[in-house]
Formats: sequence, C-alpha cells, structure tokens
Amino acid sequence: MARRRPLIAGNWKMFNTGPQAAELASRLRSLVSDVTHVDIMVAPPFTALGIVAEILKGSAIRLGGQNLFWEPEGAYTGEVSARMLKAAGCSHVIIGHSERRQYFGETNASVNWKIKAALLGDLIPVMCVGESDAEREADQTFSVVQQQLEEGIKGLGADEVQGFTIAYEPVWAIGTGKTATEDQAQEVHEFIRARIEAACGNSIANDLRILYGGSVKPGNIAGLMAMDDIDGALVGGASLDAESFAAIVRGSLDA
Repeated sequence: MARRRPLIAGNWKMFNTGPQAAELASRLRSLVSDVTHVDIMVAPPFTALGIVAEILKGSAIRLGGQNLFWEPEGAYTGEVSARMLKAAGCSHVIIGHSERRQYFGETNASVNWKIKAALLGDLIPVMCVGESDAEREADQTFSVVQQQLEEGIKGLGADEVQGFTIAYEPVWAIGTGKTATEDQAQEVHEFIRARIEAACGNSIANDLRILYGGSVKPGNIAGLMAMDDIDGALVGGASLDAESFAAIVRGSLDA
C-alpha cells in the first residue's frame, strides 16, 4: 500500500494579532516554498484569517479555522459558520480540540453536528480525539477514543468520512512537554484506523489521514512519521515559530 501523503497542520490557538500573524505567515511561506511532498495547513485566530489568506494566496499552504458553529447562520453571538470560514479562504476546520472540550463544553454530540456542518460547507473536518491522563492511567484510552469516534461520525455515510482527517491528541501531552512514545502513538493510530475500517470499509480506512498532536517538535517528528499509521501532525506551540514549524514540515520527510 502506498504511503499516505503527509499533512502538517499548525494550530495557532489564541495567539497573534493581525500584524503578528501576517509576519508569521509570510516567513513560513518563504521557508517552505520549495516543499512539494507534504501538505501544509495553518489555523490562525478568526481575526487573522483574512490577512493570512491574502499572504498565502498562490502558495501551497492551506488555511483552516479553529472551530465553527453547526448552524449556517442566525442569532448566535460570537459564533462563526462554515460559510464564513469558506468565504475567508479556509479549506479545513479543526473540530473537537481537547481545549474546546475542556473549557467550552464541547461534547461528542456537538462535534458530530459541527462535522456535518463542515461537510455541508465544503470544509475538510480535522476531528480531534484523545484521552486524558486519568483516562490513560485507568486503561480507558481505547474505550474513550472509540466512543469519541463512533459518536463523532454518527449518521455519516462512508463517502462523507472519506473527506475526513482525524487527529489523535492525547490530552496529557498537549502543552505539557510530554509526548506519547512512537509506539504509544502508533498503537492508538492503528486502533483508530481499524475502527474506521469496521465502520466504513478497508479502502476509506487505508486512505484516511490520521495526525498526531501533542508536543510535536522538530526533534521528534521523524520518529513519529516512521510509524505506519501516523500520517502527519497537528502542531500547537511549535507552529508559532516559523523556523520550528518549517523544520517539522521538513522532518516529516525524513521518516
């Protein structure tokens, strides 16, 4: 089976004003202008999407939103729709990030609604799943991830799941400096692919890109990417430095 084309995605979280985001995007564009064998996506804050879209226009770097609401429009103060993200230049949207689940009440049900809205809006969902430290210690990793997967894709056909990207992000490894070992990450990625195969068939599971997220750095990307079922990374803190993020992009080719 041919190796899936890697995707390295940068989640800028709640960092960077418009000018700061513009500087970061411009520097990153320059640093990876010669990269042709890796897909790259960045997800700036909503307020910087427009300016970053302009800077990335004509480049191979794709733009993503960090979240969206499940309704197409309406009296939902503070929310952003799929259509708004698409109009701003986005091709992707991150859904169900652990910080959304932890701080803003995101549930498996709301993840499912948002995924359906993203697909209707012609956006590629990057659905995040992952267990907490307590859940891993209680040997609940697979049951937690399975429930998140099953409820996240509930009611979707195999053809819809075909357009997905899934990101496994162990909550205990996000922003902590801890990283799952290569074998730990591979074990969960392999499990995710098997669950998608059971739900949607072998072909869709084989083509599905599953990213690892959790303190990804230039020093550990090659080892992670050497695993059979790790197809890229959802990068947090290290994506806020253009040189560091570019090094991760290039390191993904060294596996």
